[in-house]
Amino acid sequence: MKAIEIRETGGPEVLRLVERPRPELTGPEDILVKLAAAGVNPVDTKIRAKGPLLPDGLPAVLGCDGAGVVEAVGADVTRFKPGDEVWFCHGGIGGPVGNYAEYLVLDNHLAQAKPRAIDMIQAASAPLVLLTAWEALHDRARLAEGQRVLIHAGAGGVGHVAIQLARAAGARVCTTVSSAEKADFAHALGAEFCINYQEEDLVEAVMDWTEGRGVDIALDTVGPEVFRRTIPAMAPYGDLVTILDPGPELDLKEARVRNLRISLELMLTPMLRDLPRARLHQGEILRRCGNLIDRGELRLHVSQTFPLAQAAEAHRLIEQGHVTGKLALTMD
Repeated sequence: MKAIEIRETGGPEVLRLVERPRPELTGPEDILVKLAAAGVNPVDTKIRAKGPLLPDGLPAVLGCDGAGVVEAVGADVTRFKPGDEVWFCHGGIGGPVGNYAEYLVLDNHLAQAKPRAIDMIQAASAPLVLLTAWEALHDRARLAEGQRVLIHAGAGGVGHVAIQLARAAGARVCTTVSSAEKADFAHALGAEFCINYQEEDLVEAVMDWTEGRGVDIALDTVGPEVFRRTIPAMAPYGDLVTILDPGPELDLKEARVRNLRISLELMLTPMLRDLPRARLHQGEILRRCGNLIDRGELRLHVSQTFPLAQAAEAHRLIEQGHVTGKLALTMD
């Protein structure tokens, strides 16, 4: 089969199209999936540049997100049969298992039936960002109806689904964007208020929107400086969640005075630490998100696709910044 492989760390040029043996079923609970598409995420570019997240993870096939058609099933599999369409988040953090490839073998319990309302490209682009946003808002921040929520980078991969998940839960949402076009995009997803961070002061804008109270929940998807600047925009007893390392030089005095609950979110932890129950929970999250998609309450925006052989171009585009929604690789 064709796959994109890295044998050393570096720039996008280290992504090479190679021929690898097609994986085979190794256990009675496995399924073999012929991949139709794979999502491309910022974490892929970081692993390519800095190295796999697993020991001795080179050579590696990247790509955590995938969608495709079940081609074969193990003896004990009852959830799927050949011909079923599935989506999942599995592999891509080191070693030969990843979705930048034509085939993948995984435990059937890690996959879910693809939502009927979206195509393979949208489905392949969705799992990692959906799991990240859901865990950040529901599991970490305990999102509730009526709360006011700030989503940073609302036009980005995680941000654009986080807006919709918060709205589906009955929250009111504001978001940060960098242009009028991205504000229009975020409004269409359900954001009530957009802050152009290049032209407006974040705290002043949030306080105007919340009548001086601050937001109940904030989700940082950008980094330490944004995390720091968000603290004074929080309501007392609020939840501030970041999906990135907030950095070593962090003054939390104001956060302490506000009694903020600060949470870290890394949806890769169940893979990194081999936590079966947590992985099953993520499967349930995908199932629930699939229901929202099929009811028309959640949509995925894929701004551009690339053939598998052009994975390096997708990485270059992500590293330039400001991608709207998601990017995907297609296998045909």
